[in-house]
Amino acid sequence: MSIEKDASAHETLRLRSFLRQFDGDIPVGYYDYINGKAPEPDWATLYPDEWEAAEEEAWQLELGKEEPALRLDARLDAIRVESGGDVILIGGPPCQAYSLAGRSRNLGKEGYVALEDNRHFLYQEYIRILDRLNPAAFVMENVKGMLSSSVDGESRIFDQVLRDLRGDREGGRRYRLIALDPRSRQQLDLGRFEPRASDFIVRAEDFGVPQARHRVIVVGLRADLAEDLPDRALADLMIRHNLRTTVGQVLAGMPHLRSGLSQEADSADAWRGIVQTAMAFVADLETDLDDERQAAFTARASEYHRRFVALNDLPGREGFGVGIADDCPDDLRSWLTDEQLETLPNHATRSHMGSDLARYFFAAVFAEVVGRSPKAADFPEELAPAHENWNSGKFADRFRVQLASGPSTTVTSHISKDGHYFIHPDPLQCRSLTVREAARLQTFPDNYLFKGNRTQQYTQVGNAVPPLLARWIGEALYAILTADRDEAADTHPQAVLSRTG
Repeated sequence: MSIEKDASAHETLRLRSFLRQFDGDIPVGYYDYINGKAPEPDWATLYPDEWEAAEEEAWQLELGKEEPALRLDARLDAIRVESGGDVILIGGPPCQAYSLAGRSRNLGKEGYVALEDNRHFLYQEYIRILDRLNPAAFVMENVKGMLSSSVDGESRIFDQVLRDLRGDREGGRRYRLIALDPRSRQQLDLGRFEPRASDFIVRAEDFGVPQARHRVIVVGLRADLAEDLPDRALADLMIRHNLRTTVGQVLAGMPHLRSGLSQEADSADAWRGIVQTAMAFVADLETDLDDERQAAFTARASEYHRRFVALNDLPGREGFGVGIADDCPDDLRSWLTDEQLETLPNHATRSHMGSDLARYFFAAVFAEVVGRSPKAADFPEELAPAHENWNSGKFADRFRVQLASGPSTTVTSHISKDGHYFIHPDPLQCRSLTVREAARLQTFPDNYLFKGNRTQQYTQVGNAVPPLLARWIGEALYAILTADRDEAADTHPQAVLSRTG
């Protein structure tokens, strides 16, 4: 079963659960729908058994709100009995109270008292489910800020979380905690394998994800299953995916798009005129770069302006076709793409103010010349927005372009607010990332449709764990659970890439 409180995210998960009922043989009607050839079918009427199974699996429920005895406990008990103990719990408590941004917002609230914020203690609902389900293993994920979060300025929440997960409490089932970071193998050289808090940080870019996303992930193995598995076997199973990928490898080749205009009548001609003027303006700007880089910036911006003027056909706000970069690694390509797709779902642009298009163009060209996204101080005065705090240092990354040559910055739910932190690296497109482009950076397969409006879709993508990373964790955990204890030290998990999970 899966539990999700947000209505649109629940619709997405229920649809995906429905598709899993077909064991990879997705109904043709689904492709007609996401290829834009037909409206969404009435799945419950066409496939009543599969839809009923999806509704039984995917629940809309806010943990800690509804009394568990009403529905949840009975379902957990049934799963525990049916599985005979062969079950895995995966999830994590809400992260708003632990994230650095959330903590900053909380400090700004008059009368805020951390001890009275129940979000700090929602992880205890995870512990309650752990005790009820008694799984063979669990995976708990959260933001990195959980490591340093405290409720009284002294006691770290994470220390208590680890104690509770280990079972260091009255009536607690004992679990062996495992850190998936390959660096944790170094602990054996120090004569211990008890992970430190920092060992639970997993860096997605180390595992084939084109995104620098660092999250706390704790794996627990029930003590009766872990007792005869040697320390060396546990450590050797924690290997890297050994695939480094970039933004350009997943975004290049996708259909080119133009942004919309948010404060005036939108049309291709209006957009062309604004962008053409913006490019000419930026190409003439003096920056604080040294003479050599200033010359390179001017030449690069002028060349893009020339190419833009020469365009005969402007892209639309929704592109037809699929496409991926030629240099995208084969296993990532096969994970993301689907030969039955004729177009990319959720690949439509948002609207931007005309003045921001000049800033987007400047940021993209600056990044190509300098090799990094510009800070607020790098923007010429002529491009500075009318914000009182623009030069205060609080908005240093207000406009941030994603570099094609490396992994992106962390895709967060803030992408639903505006696109300024997620500017497309191609200067000719002058826009922020679409939902599908953000989803590719998160390694969602192209056939994974996000329900809800565009803001809700962005939020779902930003809140997710990268599916490719999740798959690797599943493979590593499977290897641990099925390892021959006599030969475990020689066993290594291999990533099996499937886009139907």
